[in-house]
Amino acid sequence: MNYSAPADFSHPKDDSGPPPAERPVVAYEYEDPAYRVFIDTLSYLKPEEIELVCAAYRFGDEAHQGQTRLSGEPYITHPLAVAGALAEWRMDAQAIVAALLHDVMEDTAVSKAQITERFGKQVADLVNGLSKLDKIEFQSYQDAQAENFRKMLMAMARDLRIVLIKLADRRHNLQTMAPIRPEKRRRIAHETLEIYAPIATRLGLNNISRQLQDLSFRHIHPMRFRVLSKAVKAARGNRRELLTKILEGIHGKLAEAHIEAGVFGREKSLYSIYRKMVDKHLSFSQVLDIYGFRIIVKDIATCYLALGALHSRFKPVPGKFKDYIAIPKVNGYQSLHTTLIGPYGTPIEIQIRTQAMHHLAEEGIASHWLYKDSEESGADLQNKMHTWLQSLLELQSATGDSSEFLEHVKVDLFPDEVYVFTPKGKILALPRGATVIDFAYAVHTDIGHRCVAARIDHELIPLSAELTNGNQVEIITAPYANPNPAWLGYVKTSRARSRIRQFLRGIQQDSATSLGEKMLGQELQALGVTPAEVPAAVWERVIHESGGKTRRDLYSDVGMGRSLAAVVAHRLTEHGEVPQHPTKAAAPLLIRGTEGVAIQLAPCCQPIPGDPIIGLLRKDQGLRIHTHACPAVRTAHSTEPQNWIHVEWEPAPGQFFDVRIKVTAKNVLGVLGRIATSIAESGVNIDYVAMDRKKPGLFTDIHFLVQVSGRTHLASLMRSLRRIPDVVRIVREQESS
Repeated sequence: MNYSAPADFSHPKDDSGPPPAERPVVAYEYEDPAYRVFIDTLSYLKPEEIELVCAAYRFGDEAHQGQTRLSGEPYITHPLAVAGALAEWRMDAQAIVAALLHDVMEDTAVSKAQITERFGKQVADLVNGLSKLDKIEFQSYQDAQAENFRKMLMAMARDLRIVLIKLADRRHNLQTMAPIRPEKRRRIAHETLEIYAPIATRLGLNNISRQLQDLSFRHIHPMRFRVLSKAVKAARGNRRELLTKILEGIHGKLAEAHIEAGVFGREKSLYSIYRKMVDKHLSFSQVLDIYGFRIIVKDIATCYLALGALHSRFKPVPGKFKDYIAIPKVNGYQSLHTTLIGPYGTPIEIQIRTQAMHHLAEEGIASHWLYKDSEESGADLQNKMHTWLQSLLELQSATGDSSEFLEHVKVDLFPDEVYVFTPKGKILALPRGATVIDFAYAVHTDIGHRCVAARIDHELIPLSAELTNGNQVEIITAPYANPNPAWLGYVKTSRARSRIRQFLRGIQQDSATSLGEKMLGQELQALGVTPAEVPAAVWERVIHESGGKTRRDLYSDVGMGRSLAAVVAHRLTEHGEVPQHPTKAAAPLLIRGTEGVAIQLAPCCQPIPGDPIIGLLRKDQGLRIHTHACPAVRTAHSTEPQNWIHVEWEPAPGQFFDVRIKVTAKNVLGVLGRIATSIAESGVNIDYVAMDRKKPGLFTDIHFLVQVSGRTHLASLMRSLRRIPDVVRIVREQESS
């Protein structure tokens, strides 16, 4: 809805193509009116490029011959519509050719080699990047979607045109989904809201992002969409007088300040209105900012002059001013945002920007092709987007599988940003809710790995603290610090999450390798063989049979429970190539309690030195150490005999271990203090304490998590507690299995 648009600031038409008299006359080979309109939109291309596009249309039409959409239309109407959208963005001929052919590799017998031979390698690469992986078997639809999405993003990182084609493809599919069954429509619409609309927003394609959101909303909630559409249409008439009064006030104040500007009315998209109603629990009549105004001026200085003029006419709402010109959003968006109090107390949302900023705000990376005035800023935006897409390549290399990669990208797809400063004054944009750890990893991976504390605005704060706009953050590091698995519970950015997981996987691999080497050595010892006595050729054969590449891979498989040490040991010695001197039995595996993630003390029984222990080895979980009395041992010993490992404590582990105790005491004044004092005097640290009463006024149960060096230390502590007259009973607690 355009209330006023002076000629100086209306959308310019790019006349970079040849003048009408010089433009080639295209011989229409097809009677389809859509094809004729499409060809007419290509006037900005050179004659030979138009011929290439026509050849691609013929090629695609022949390839899809006999195929129809569910609506009954010839299939070629879909690629033609996608190519038409790219022509509206004035994309180059290669991109338009790829759009016309984007389904031929997936839905027909045409190969990449044929496309390369006919239209060149670049076009073939574009089409290949848009084709799904339908030749591969996946365990679930979700796995297939995740892998297809990963493939598309990797191709997108190499060529931005792929995402523009994909978004145009998705928009046309949403526009023509009426014949599809409802549950499939909803699934595709949800996928669009979760992935494709956020990608469009991230690339600055706000116009197509809003269209994708509204189309998806219509398919997910068709009744709500219809009701809201009628309400908005009715509101246009009901609020016309109010909007006219606001418009006159804006025009009058800008003219008084001698500011030339285009003033445009803008209407919130249906999906954004719906989200506001849901998120803030509002009825439609309570949403007062359905309409806003956009002011287009000639340069940046005039943006601020216009802002000052409007603030002198209407009172601004405190805290509602945002300067995205000084600090652009990560997708390159620039504008001044302010909310003013209009007539009758109505809030008015105002955006002030230049024409070039407007082009970038609406069309994002596509503005580089679409508008001459955006070439410089569009090129800068392309560089920003290329940097982001390269970060996706790094993310992929640090991620275990496609589903995890998709999870990371969804997290990173553009929530609201907070802007924080390094001690040297550099600005970093992070998602809202980001923590100090996210900041550390945004600076450098090594800073993230080594961070132990931080200062925000010169005050020490915990690593889990959330950042807010304007914070100055200083990270404190230590050379031997490592990431904590608990960090994964509160980091927000995909970069931090993927780097932490990658580090922990490496630690797990090292720990599993060390454990596997010990376990295999133990089994070989039982056969009277040392690893050094096994010939290299035998090692290579067994490693190859196990699917590994190195001896380290074999050790890791044993340590993680993927291969049994006894089986591997017999395979190393079974052909008589190694002289055997069988001994009575393998020596037990010695446990310190600090071996790493491949050997963990079971939380159910919390074994401590002095407890009789046994190890349970399970696939991809490593070795879990239990006490002999643990309920888990009794239930699993008969069902998994091959997975139990003989283990013993090292003579002096030299560290403290967690153990739970329950103290039943009289409920009298000061009893908790006396018990805590006795625990401290025994050289025991209290990690956690909780109380509950059996009967009010009589006794209370106090649960402690304490840290002791072993069973002897625990016995000494319990003797000390029994000397307290108010203590009735002390027991060591275990979780039930």
